[in-house]
Amino acid sequence: MPAATSPPHAVDPAFLELPRSTIADAALSAARDLGASHADVRVERLKGQGLSFRDGRLESRSDDDTVGFAVRVVHEGTWGFAGGVELTVDEAVRVAREAIEIAKVSRPLNAEPVELADEPVHAAATWVSAYAVDPFAVDPGEKIERVGGLCRALLGAQDVDHVDGHLGQVLENKYYADLAGTTTTQQRVRLISQISATRVDRAAGGFETMRTIAPPVGRGWEWMVAGPPSGNWDWDAEIELIPSLLAERAKASSIEPGRYDLVVDPSNLWLTIHESVGHATELDRALGYEAAYAGTSFATLDQLGSLRYGSPLMHVTGDRTAEHGLATIGFDDDGVATTSWDIVRDGTLVGYQLDRRMAAQNAAALGVTRSNGCAFADSPAHVPVQRMANVSLLPAPGGPTTEELIAQVDKGIYVVGDKSWSIDMQRYNFQFTGQRFYEIRKGRIVGQLRDVAYQATTTDFWGSLDALGGPSTYVMGGAFNCGKAQPGQVAPVSHGCPAALFRNVNILNTAREAGR
Repeated sequence: MPAATSPPHAVDPAFLELPRSTIADAALSAARDLGASHADVRVERLKGQGLSFRDGRLESRSDDDTVGFAVRVVHEGTWGFAGGVELTVDEAVRVAREAIEIAKVSRPLNAEPVELADEPVHAAATWVSAYAVDPFAVDPGEKIERVGGLCRALLGAQDVDHVDGHLGQVLENKYYADLAGTTTTQQRVRLISQISATRVDRAAGGFETMRTIAPPVGRGWEWMVAGPPSGNWDWDAEIELIPSLLAERAKASSIEPGRYDLVVDPSNLWLTIHESVGHATELDRALGYEAAYAGTSFATLDQLGSLRYGSPLMHVTGDRTAEHGLATIGFDDDGVATTSWDIVRDGTLVGYQLDRRMAAQNAAALGVTRSNGCAFADSPAHVPVQRMANVSLLPAPGGPTTEELIAQVDKGIYVVGDKSWSIDMQRYNFQFTGQRFYEIRKGRIVGQLRDVAYQATTTDFWGSLDALGGPSTYVMGGAFNCGKAQPGQVAPVSHGCPAALFRNVNILNTAREAGR
């Protein structure tokens, strides 16, 4: 059961002091009296802080605090939604009435009556994410000194001319209640930091950049200070390495286009999973409901159980429960207790990411009767939409190390860190670059390469998967700002994966492709 009976942290008292149940009771009663067959209320507080650094000095600081509530209804088979910011009974009733009126106005345009998959009632449930130190309890001066100090250490290196740094943190609280009797109170913390070095070639008029590969995480301030013995990042070690890596890349040879074997590090592969598997297996996208923003999907529902997504080694799960995952939560914004499930098993498409409406509407084709907890709204001003779980590629039990994968390559490239990417409107044709590329000859790394991008179709790429690293190579990458929907929403999401070996992948020279 995802609800935590003994949360590691108490829910923020400032959030608990809000009149959550009073607002919910008033709005739900009004919606019921006006004929809603379903109604839910979310009371939310979102705290954010961002620090930006330029050449070791604090350039800007932003602090935001959003509080509000939302009412969503189903009336005569049609959705209605409205939000408010004044936490009073009168405003709650007004917003509920507005949601009903919106449903009535929309009813003539609705050709598909809304039905929701059944979900057990979760009464008075509390869930808090896994973190050690609340970053909002840390003095801002300590955070400025820590991140600024890392930036200054990098700037002090001989081969670095400029350094940009960023620290972002979010504390998200949600209270959910619906007519069925579910009530949940949740709190989660997330943190991101990125530091980028620039080396200027004044003679040639060019420059090279290299960024840290530390992923964003569902952790607290400990991520920045505790170090690897605690499962956290070794920032000081990475900062120490970057100048020599950057200088080496500046002198590296430009790649000769052609076909190469690739060993892809988790710091790069997570993004390929996100774009070519994560988005492609959102069921609303596969059905064509999500089309204007980043397209639909080639992985259509009629191919469930038959589409060869990749090689038999490919086992991808959707998981809203993974510890420290950015998409991890106890209950989604449909009031569904979260879970994990298979999306690709033995290389075949076997599942999708669902909310309650999509699960009910397509139950016969899906072979399931319950949502897997993928409804999410990024603020009380937005309606919940189907959003991505932590979509992850599982490692091989007892599988090889990264070095052992590299030893299997005669002519290839080792890819580290994410950078730019491009994918078509059906999540099928793509290309990805990275932070660093290493040439592999006869099982050994011989130096860095430049101007590298790998290009493929989704099924060809995953079909070329020839070996997976073991659990020791597994890392969760991710993003704070996955975009979807209109009006646009952003959501945090993680993707775990091991290092992986792909055979005979097409490699482009990005400088030549750009006409340089």
